[in-house]
Amino acid sequence: MANIKSSKKRAKQAVVRNLRNNSQRSQMRTAVKKVLKALDANDAAGAQEAFNAAQPLLDRFSARGLIHRNKAARHKSRLIARIKAIKAA
Repeated sequence: MANIKSSKKRAKQAVVRNLRNNSQRSQMRTAVKKVLKALDANDAAGAQEAFNAAQPLLDRFSARGLIHRNKAARHKSRLIARIKAIKAA
Protein backbone atom coordinates (compact mmCIF):
# COMPACT_ATOMS: atom_id res chain seq x y z
CA MET A 1 0.00 0.00 0.00
CA ALA A 2 1.09 3.53 -0.69
CA ASN A 3 2.71 5.56 2.08
CA ILE A 4 3.05 9.00 0.52
CA LYS A 5 -0.04 11.20 0.53
CA SER A 6 0.00 11.83 -3.23
CA SER A 7 0.43 8.14 -4.02
CA LYS A 8 -2.51 7.29 -1.71
CA LYS A 9 -4.61 9.77 -3.66
CA ARG A 10 -3.44 8.26 -6.97
CA ALA A 11 -4.38 4.78 -5.73
CA LYS A 12 -7.88 5.97 -4.83
CA GLN A 13 -8.25 7.70 -8.20
CA ALA A 14 -7.14 4.55 -9.98
CA VAL A 15 -9.86 2.52 -8.23
CA VAL A 16 -12.57 5.04 -9.16
CA ARG A 17 -11.41 5.27 -12.77
CA ASN A 18 -11.18 1.49 -13.05
CA LEU A 19 -14.79 1.12 -11.89
CA ARG A 20 -15.96 3.81 -14.32
CA ASN A 21 -14.04 2.29 -17.22
CA ASN A 22 -15.42 -1.19 -16.51
CA SER A 23 -18.96 0.17 -16.32
CA GLN A 24 -18.65 2.10 -19.58
CA ARG A 25 -16.99 -0.82 -21.36
CA SER A 26 -19.85 -3.07 -20.22
CA GLN A 27 -22.40 -0.50 -21.41
CA MET A 28 -20.74 -0.38 -24.82
CA ARG A 29 -20.57 -4.17 -25.16
CA THR A 30 -24.23 -4.50 -24.19
CA ALA A 31 -25.24 -1.96 -26.83
CA VAL A 32 -23.29 -3.84 -29.52
CA LYS A 33 -24.79 -7.16 -28.40
CA LYS A 34 -28.30 -5.73 -28.74
CA VAL A 35 -27.56 -4.91 -32.38
CA LEU A 36 -26.13 -8.39 -32.97
CA LYS A 37 -29.15 -10.02 -31.32
CA ALA A 38 -31.51 -8.10 -33.61
CA LEU A 39 -29.38 -9.03 -36.62
CA ASP A 40 -29.50 -12.72 -35.68
CA ALA A 41 -33.29 -12.45 -35.49
CA ASN A 42 -33.36 -10.84 -38.99
CA ASP A 43 -35.03 -7.75 -37.50
CA ALA A 44 -33.69 -4.93 -39.68
CA ALA A 45 -35.75 -2.22 -38.01
CA GLY A 46 -34.78 -3.34 -34.52
CA ALA A 47 -31.15 -3.65 -35.54
CA GLN A 48 -31.17 -0.13 -37.01
CA GLU A 49 -32.76 1.24 -33.84
CA ALA A 50 -30.22 -0.55 -31.63
CA PHE A 51 -27.40 0.65 -33.88
CA ASN A 52 -28.62 4.24 -33.57
CA ALA A 53 -28.31 3.85 -29.79
CA ALA A 54 -24.91 2.12 -29.95
CA GLN A 55 -23.20 4.48 -32.41
CA PRO A 56 -22.98 7.53 -30.09
CA LEU A 57 -21.66 5.30 -27.30
CA LEU A 58 -18.89 3.97 -29.54
CA ASP A 59 -18.02 7.50 -30.66
CA ARG A 60 -18.05 8.92 -27.15
CA PHE A 61 -15.96 6.16 -25.61
CA SER A 62 -13.43 6.26 -28.41
CA ALA A 63 -13.10 10.03 -28.02
CA ARG A 64 -12.47 9.57 -24.30
CA GLY A 65 -9.85 6.91 -24.93
CA LEU A 66 -11.75 3.95 -23.50
CA ILE A 67 -11.30 2.15 -26.82
CA HIS A 68 -9.20 3.00 -29.85
CA ARG A 69 -10.92 5.08 -32.53
CA ASN A 70 -10.16 2.46 -35.16
CA LYS A 71 -11.87 -0.20 -33.06
CA ALA A 72 -14.98 1.96 -32.81
CA ALA A 73 -14.90 2.56 -36.57
CA ARG A 74 -14.47 -1.14 -37.23
CA HIS A 75 -17.45 -2.05 -35.03
CA LYS A 76 -19.66 0.57 -36.66
CA SER A 77 -18.61 -0.42 -40.16
CA ARG A 78 -19.26 -4.12 -39.64
CA LEU A 79 -22.59 -3.58 -37.91
CA ILE A 80 -23.96 -1.19 -40.54
CA ALA A 81 -22.79 -3.53 -43.31
CA ARG A 82 -24.76 -6.39 -41.76
CA ILE A 83 -27.81 -4.17 -41.33
CA LYS A 84 -27.65 -3.13 -44.99
CA ALA A 85 -27.31 -6.77 -46.04
CA ILE A 86 -30.47 -7.72 -44.15
CA LYS A 87 -32.39 -4.78 -45.61
CA ALA A 88 -31.30 -5.77 -49.13
CA ALA A 89 -32.32 -9.40 -48.66
